[in-house]
Amino acid sequence: MRLWMIGSLVAALLGAAPLLAGAQDAGLARVVIDTAFGEIAVDVDTERAPGTAANFLSYVDEGFYDGGQFHRTVTMNNQPDNDVRIEVIQASVNPDHADHGFGAIPLERTTVTGLAHVDGAISMARGAPDSASSSFFFCIGDQPSLDFGGDRNPDGQGFAAFGRVVSGMDVVRRIQQQPADGQSLEPPVRITSVSRAAR
Repeated sequence: MRLWMIGSLVAALLGAAPLLAGAQDAGLARVVIDTAFGEIAVDVDTERAPGTAANFLSYVDEGFYDGGQFHRTVTMNNQPDNDVRIEVIQASVNPDHADHGFGAIPLERTTVTGLAHVDGAISMARGAPDSASSSFFFCIGDQPSLDFGGDRNPDGQGFAAFGRVVSGMDVVRRIQQQPADGQSLEPPVRITSVSRAAR
């Protein structure tokens, strides 16, 4: 009797494993960014950063990033006026869609989402709080000064991380090392397409 119960319990746990994995994956949307240098796959966290994720995915679904570009690289050597230095690359929508966006979104602070600016994090570019719209960036190396309370931005509110690279960090680093005039990539690195993908 006891062996039967143990066997039933094991079978139930094994049967539940795919469901548990599915539950863990339910809050993530896979997006693939195809660039001139290769693909970057990103898991967008729709559960912990729902507003920021929904905004980004709206631009993806409308095709606004197709034909866009990585236009900015920030390295340790090209930010002489910053006491707090970071390493990121920044991307923007296709210029033809620059005026067709969805407006600014509220800032989802890292203290609320729990998503830090670690190596490979994807986050929204912004000026003032609640001003992010379509431009996003990737972190190269951990960048805690971009989290809430960090001192990269004088307001201390940080930026809205909303996911992380799962493959293609070699592409991110290659883009960062391309020729630049100051922080402007010359020429920009073209984004062929950005689309959802199966996980």
